[in-house]
Amino acid sequence: MSRRTDLRFRATTAFQRRLNPLLRRLPLQTVLETTGRVSGLPRQTPVGGRREGGSFWLVSEFGERSQYVRNIKADPRVRVRIRGRWHEGTARLMPQDDPVARLRKLPRVNGLGVRALGTNLLTVRVDLDT
Repeated sequence: MSRRTDLRFRATTAFQRRLNPLLRRLPLQTVLETTGRVSGLPRQTPVGGRREGGSFWLVSEFGERSQYVRNIKADPRVRVRIRGRWHEGTARLMPQDDPVARLRKLPRVNGLGVRALGTNLLTVRVDLDT
């Protein structure tokens, strides 16, 4: 990994650590809840994505370096808060999916941020329990 990529990752995650606690509290903010792979505690991360039928799609800007992706690898059972309502589901990493094409189908504001800041895009699909 290049020094520039690492610097972008560290700067973005430092900013998100300060912003995410505020965003999580917004009732209509979409939130992904994973189980911490070390602590076993719920971890909530504001995300951008879109529900399509029985699935929720999102793109991780730092791929497998993202903490929530590492948590998903350890335990794929998650919850997603969409429009103020929680849904349980199973998350799946989709490395074969084209994340740039996927971002075109997701909310525009989030997609711009992920493309601008992301260094290793990875699509994540959550199969929601019905």
